[in-house]
Amino acid sequence: MARGRRKVEDPATARRILTAAENQFAAQGLAGARTEEIATAAHANKAMLYYYFGSKHRLHRAVLANLFRQFRARVLAPPNPSLSPREKFFAHVSNYFDFLATHPNYPRIVQREAMGASRNFDWIVREHLRPLHRLLAQAIEKGIAVGEFREVDVDQVAQISLGMAVSYFAAVEILSQVVARDLLAPQAVAARKRAVLDFLDHALAPEGANS
Repeated sequence: MARGRRKVEDPATARRILTAAENQFAAQGLAGARTEEIATAAHANKAMLYYYFGSKHRLHRAVLANLFRQFRARVLAPPNPSLSPREKFFAHVSNYFDFLATHPNYPRIVQREAMGASRNFDWIVREHLRPLHRLLAQAIEKGIAVGEFREVDVDQVAQISLGMAVSYFAAVEILSQVVARDLLAPQAVAARKRAVLDFLDHALAPEGANS
């Protein structure tokens, strides 16, 4: 997908605009986001926004490109080849969880693209989500083959692993109200990560390993 950003003279201003735009697109979507609000939040003005990005649609594409550039670097980076299949699987899940924890807009942005059935969503799935699912599935298959994991439905477990990570952040505002505490607080996020990894560890352990 082509990036929306032009060569800029003030990278700090462009970064502020990208950050403000990401927040607005996550909250309001492409149609609902207003360039005036984005510029104000970025401590810039509309003229600077259009100078750097050309249009709201180009700015939206730049936000997606920036977000998924970080996704590729953090989540899809090749694991250490010396790791065992089990270690690779848990490294992938851990990296995805950490990415979600540091990019709270990600679930809402992806959900908005999915609901709109946009070409952007096709790109997100093809270049990012499908490769992540494949990495998890391959690690599970190899873990089964060498006896590190019990026999499971590989596709289902890969899906469950992705869902366990992203659902927490997608529903965190609701869950925080339910339990009457901030579930995005660092200690809450760390506790959730431990629980997810522990659950998967027990679910995949070879027969008799948990006895």
